[in-house]
Amino acid sequence: GDKMFARMDANSDGVINAEDREVRRQQMFAKMDTNGEGEISQAEMQAAQEARQQRREQRREARTERRGDRMAERFAKLDTDGSGGVSAEEMAAKREAGGDRAGKGKRGMRGGHGMRGGGMMMRMADTNGDGSITRAEFDAAIEARFAKMDANGDGVVTQDERKAARDAMRAEWKAKREARQNQ
Repeated sequence: GDKMFARMDANSDGVINAEDREVRRQQMFAKMDTNGEGEISQAEMQAAQEARQQRREQRREARTERRGDRMAERFAKLDTDGSGGVSAEEMAAKREAGGDRAGKGKRGMRGGHGMRGGGMMMRMADTNGDGSITRAEFDAAIEARFAKMDANGDGVVTQDERKAARDAMRAEWKAKREARQNQ
């Protein structure tokens, strides 16, 4: 925040306004006008474009490097025996410790709820508890979910019904989470 404000307050008067924009334009022009003649040549414009592109590429590389560092840290945490590989047992231990989610209080994968959804579907659909889901169990689970969402039973799930079902599910999750925390 402070750096951005300082950069935008080009004349350092403590206020960002039209004067700052004009000072910034002049600074940018002067930076591009490398020979100081008061005009920007095509070569100077090209050089400025290449410099911007190079800065973008450096930022992109830095982000990629940070991602790689985070990946290496995650791998090292999984590889508890330091063998250089992650065994099924190490993965299971991490999962049991709650490590299959991005972090405590955070949702796991982008736009979802980590691995929880798939496991919940397995438990709900596996009606005989044998650890496998037959096509009949799968179809029954889908039909039950659809019927639960189709509040008026007309065979069509509207946007409002979908939102109501999502809100009800969130309320159910919240109640379960609070019940676990109060134990």
